[in-house]
Amino acid sequence: MESQQSLTMKEKLGYACGDVASNIYWRVFDVFLFIFYADVFGLPAAVVGTMMLVTRLIDAFSDPMMGALADRTQTRFGKFRPYLLWGVLPIAASGVLTFSSPELSDSGKVVWAYATYIFMMLSYTFINVPYGALLGVMTSDSQNRTTLTSFRFIGAFSGGSLVAYLTPELVQWFGQGNEAVGWRLTMVLYGVVAGALFVVTFLSTKERVLPMQSQPTPVMRDLKDLLKNKPWLILFGLAMVVMITISLRASSGTFYIKYYAQRPDLIGSFSLVYLLALGVGAALTPILTRYIDKRRLLAWLMTGVALCCALFYWIDHDDIELMFIGQIAIGLMLGPKSPLVFSMYADTADFSEWKHKRRATAMVFSAAAFSQKLGGALAGAMIGWLLAYYGYQANLVQSDASQWAIVLLMSLIPALFAVIAVLIIIPYPLSEARLKSIQQQLAAEKLTSKTSLGVK
Repeated sequence: MESQQSLTMKEKLGYACGDVASNIYWRVFDVFLFIFYADVFGLPAAVVGTMMLVTRLIDAFSDPMMGALADRTQTRFGKFRPYLLWGVLPIAASGVLTFSSPELSDSGKVVWAYATYIFMMLSYTFINVPYGALLGVMTSDSQNRTTLTSFRFIGAFSGGSLVAYLTPELVQWFGQGNEAVGWRLTMVLYGVVAGALFVVTFLSTKERVLPMQSQPTPVMRDLKDLLKNKPWLILFGLAMVVMITISLRASSGTFYIKYYAQRPDLIGSFSLVYLLALGVGAALTPILTRYIDKRRLLAWLMTGVALCCALFYWIDHDDIELMFIGQIAIGLMLGPKSPLVFSMYADTADFSEWKHKRRATAMVFSAAAFSQKLGGALAGAMIGWLLAYYGYQANLVQSDASQWAIVLLMSLIPALFAVIAVLIIIPYPLSEARLKSIQQQLAAEKLTSKTSLGVK
């Protein structure tokens, strides 16, 4: 069957380019946006935290809508690939506007931040939801999906690593002492590079898995199907909690190195080693899944993440070597998380089609993006509110209370959420054997349907 055929290296690399492009933006959001708003644009930490919660909640509700739109798109290029072209200009423009610092009043700055950040996240949704859904229609084989997802996240972590390391240098080089100019020109460069990579993904991929139903179903019916999909509901909760864990450490990591370790020169390197470790972990995922069930592997990995995060609470501010070792260890254990979860999302789309006789791939992935954005929103709010409560002051030596809050955000708080993630994943019901049986039944039903219609 065409849907089962092996993917070429060209397709795997081409698909990975899309997440290199996506993470040029996502990593900038995750690592630098909070500190840009607080230390460059001049917004209070509590305002930034509230803004991130409100804007991401607004954007999160757009994900299922985007998924429904993509599932109902019909073009000669497929359902999802065209959005990789249509979304290039909006995401490039929104990135530049978000990291611009116009001279405005305090209230004007808040309005500007809300408006441009919402625009940026909506633009990201417009291109990233179809990109994520493309995984579910390039192949229907579970192991191939895990391999393809590993390529995707190797690309993601590679792109993220470059961005994390190069961004401070680029801002300084472009700005020549003016950070506001440096940020704006850096985002212009990123927009050009990301646009070219999305075009590569469009040209090198193919949609193979076709839905069983011939006519689109109502959007509310797709949503009701999701709410009856137990494996997807478990992954929804898992993705949200894991994203809280990741976002807490990613955004607070810049504060941790700048204010607790008092080594702002190491911000890029600290992010780089973490992202390289994520890439190595992602690359190892197809090997690990040959011997360990996805559910058990995730539970073990998140247990390790919880322990390593907790250890950060006891690291002294001048023990830089131990900070880097701990960061690398956490990256290695979190690296397989994204390939595992996203390949499992594709599996839940098969489960939904088997159970309800309708396929809504983009809806599955868009609602998954909703949970991740919700997790990121909650993490951003926690960071802003906690820093404000303990007296954080931008670009100044922090008080003992403020430094303690920064350490908590890097250690015990994300450790708690990692433990919650372990408890959530334990009841996941799609074993490899059950999934294989479901996919065989789906293939037989589609073959029977084609035969009855006289399709050869």
